[in-house]
This record gives sequence, structure tokens and C-alpha cells, in this order.
Amino acid sequence: MRNIDGRAIAKTIAAEVTAAAAKLTADGVTPTLAVVVPTDDEATAWYVRSIERTAAKVGVRCRTERLTDPTAESLTALLDTLSADDSVHGVICQTPLPDGLTLADVGSHIAVDKDVDGANPAGLGRLAAGLPTFAPATAAAVLEILRREETPLTGRHAVVIGRSTVVGKPAALLLLAENATVTVCHSRTEDLAAVCARADVLVAAVGRARMVTGDFVKPGAVVVDVGTNPTDDGGLVGDVDAESAADVASALTPVPGGVGPVTTMLLMRHTVQAAGG
Repeated sequence: MRNIDGRAIAKTIAAEVTAAAAKLTADGVTPTLAVVVPTDDEATAWYVRSIERTAAKVGVRCRTERLTDPTAESLTALLDTLSADDSVHGVICQTPLPDGLTLADVGSHIAVDKDVDGANPAGLGRLAAGLPTFAPATAAAVLEILRREETPLTGRHAVVIGRSTVVGKPAALLLLAENATVTVCHSRTEDLAAVCARADVLVAAVGRARMVTGDFVKPGAVVVDVGTNPTDDGGLVGDVDAESAADVASALTPVPGGVGPVTTMLLMRHTVQAAGG
């Protein structure tokens, strides 16, 4: 089995993004990403620092907007302001959110042309209709990895475990756009392992540590593990039991070092594209 190196893929994308950002900057437009942080959650703070470091490396200006004791009104007002600011090209909002707000509520206050992480429900509608839009970066990372690995998708059976609007549904739509035959599974799916074991490409985005074992995997399948589940010792494991899946799959994304680095880099690419690059 081959471990798919997400960090290497992200490095290749970074070179492309850096060149595009430099050209825009030379033309007088500095690609700018606004990161709205309405929480003091430590895991969120770590992720925001990662975004800031990555942005600095590729030539994207990162404007971090931290809110202390935010309300629904103050958060949505800030998102409206950033969406109307011509100097800002991409806007993302971190979680957890203030009481009374959902992701859909927040996303609807981000302009679609600046919604570089696909949070606006209108973006999901555009994705379903095959219209230009930014897919959620994690879902886009799944497809980016498959493309970079030259995984055949046309006519192949892809199974996505998970139906969230952040990963499962948009990943399924992106796979459909690549002419895969797609099955979306969830907590009510009967005989889940058997359904998954028919997949040429298996995407695990269920949020349960090591749930996907070797009996879920068709021999020779490519497995993309989107899960990031914290362990008691401070580490991360995926939704796939890598040890048992490795005996069956032809390729697997590790956790960490698989989908995550590509996701962050695609936020940068989307921002540069929104800026005109």
C-alpha cells in the first residue's frame, strides 16, 4: 500500500500559489484573506496560527479579526463589512459560534465571490448546479489529492461516508462532476461495510476514530481519510483504521499529513483566485 503524502502535494500547490500571488502583488493587488475568530478555543487558535503562517509563506496577506464576547449581531455585522470591503478577497469564519447562530447563518453573511471555504449555502447550490463557486476547502482537497495522484474517476464507484455540508455533500458533488458514480452513506445506511467495500474510491468523513476497518475496503481501493479525531495523548487519528486498511487498500491518506495540509493550501489558492489570480 502507498501512503499518499499530503504535505508533498501541498508543497507543489504552494509553489503555484506563490507565483500567482507574486504576479498579482506586482500588479498592485495583494491577495488578502480575512479570518474571523469569534472564540477563544485553543484548537481554533492553533488552526488560525497555521493559516497565518501558511499565508505568509505564499504571499497572501492574512487579516485576523478577533471578537471578544461576540453576539450574533456583532459577528454577522463584521462579516457583512468584510464582504463589502474591496481590499479583502477571501473571508472565512472559525467555530465555535455564539449561541443562536448556525454555520448556515454565518455563511449567508459571506459574499459568494469571497466565500473561499464554501460556507454560504448559496455556494453549495451553485456547486450542485455545476456553476462556478468555491467548494469547501476540505472537500476540494479530497478531489485535489485524487487528481494529483492520477486516480481514475470516470465510471468508477466512489463512496463517501458522511453527509455534512462541509465535506460529505460537496465531496460527492465534486466526484459526480468528475463522472464518478457516487454513493453517499451515513448513520442510517444498512450494512455500511458492505456498501463501502464496493467502492473503487472511499472517502471517510464521518468523524469517528478508526471506524473504517479493513472489511470496509475493496481490494485495491484508494482511501481518503478526512477524519481528525483527537486522542488522549494529544495526537490525531483518522476515521480509518490505517493498520487494517493498509492490508487491503492500494493507497491511503495518513492522519496527520494527508488531507489537512492540502486543505489549508487550497484556502490560499482560493483567495488568490478570488483576487483575480
